[in-house]
Amino acid sequence: MQRSVSIVIPNYNGRHLLEKYLPSVFIAAENANTAFEIIVIDDGSKDDSVDFIKNNYTNVKLLINDKNRGFSYTCNHGIRESKHELILLLNSDVKLTPDYFQQQWKYFAKPDTFGVMARIMSFDETKIEDAARLLYYSGCRIKANKFYYSETPEDENVYTAYLSGANALVDAKKLKELGGFDEIYSPFSSEDFDLSLRAWQLGWKCYYEHQSVCFHHISGSTKTQIKSDFIKKIYYRNRFFLQRIQLQGNRLTLLPLHLIFAELIPKLLTGKFWILAAYKDYLASFETINNSRERINALKQKYNSSINVTDVMNIIDKSVQGKSIKQL
Repeated sequence: MQRSVSIVIPNYNGRHLLEKYLPSVFIAAENANTAFEIIVIDDGSKDDSVDFIKNNYTNVKLLINDKNRGFSYTCNHGIRESKHELILLLNSDVKLTPDYFQQQWKYFAKPDTFGVMARIMSFDETKIEDAARLLYYSGCRIKANKFYYSETPEDENVYTAYLSGANALVDAKKLKELGGFDEIYSPFSSEDFDLSLRAWQLGWKCYYEHQSVCFHHISGSTKTQIKSDFIKKIYYRNRFFLQRIQLQGNRLTLLPLHLIFAELIPKLLTGKFWILAAYKDYLASFETINNSRERINALKQKYNSSINVTDVMNIIDKSVQGKSIKQL
């Protein structure tokens, strides 16, 4: 059941991470016994990442952005240049196990599979950092921060609200049909959640495979290199984007009130003035947000799908009924 794989790795000042973890990617890919390519996309690094790849990995396809553009654009650059049936979206701070792909091929025998993600462990192997996610509403927010996994190892029908952008094996044709990540979320945050919600609404499923494992270098994220208030501003701005793009009906109507009274005012009263910048950026982006909504609706019409986020919640909730699951 093996499929050919393009492994897409965005990089920003991650020379030390590539040196540590790229060997594990090659080992896992070679053990998969299939055609593969590894694509590293440099997003304007100021370290010697580019020279490191050129000097040590001539078998890596190296792409270089014209300037620093953020996670979504960088991944999309690699997605456009990929040539194989599946695409593994992989962060540079993730180490793969030698048999990483072994348990994942089976999902792509199902015609409606969008993708599958593995269990993400902390590097000391003491904590599960990411697993399957349940989807639910909290007021006017769509949330997916409740983790779970099936206690039946051979369970092949463990759905997840979204596939982590750090580790997601996806159907290349479906990913390209969606246009990759929505670049409205650049430089980072919420793009993987949005991508998977769009896939679900076309009738494509996102799976979690507990027996497939990778390890996350906790301090390796590029976000740690950016000032804290900037991170918070982008995180909340993109969270606002996601709700505006994905909500429907009464929740969408009530979203402006929710943002003012549940997000803006409480944070301003506690001195978190960065929320104003997040909110202003959100208000200034309505045209782009509406374009994103229109693209989703056009694809749903093309695929004759009427599935919405509430339907996705129901699909996932129904799938766990009667199962022995462990919540984290």
